[in-house]
Amino acid sequence: MKETLMDILCCPLDKEELELEVTREDQNEAVTEVLEGQLTCTECGTEYPITDGIPNLLPPDMRE
Repeated sequence: MKETLMDILCCPLDKEELELEVTREDQNEAVTEVLEGQLTCTECGTEYPITDGIPNLLPPDMRE
C-alpha cells in the first residue's frame, strides 16, 4: 500500500479518518510502500490490518 493513499482512505463504517501504524515498509525512490501494519479509525477504534501491502478494509464481522 502506498503511504500516499492515506489522503483518500477512510473508515468504511463511519467515514472517519484512519491512523496508520507501520510495522514493515519499503522505501524506494520517493515512494514509501507499507508492507505490514494496521489502520485504526480515529472515531470508532476499529482496526484494519495491512498484510503483504494490501489493506483489509472489510468490517471485522466480514473477515475470515
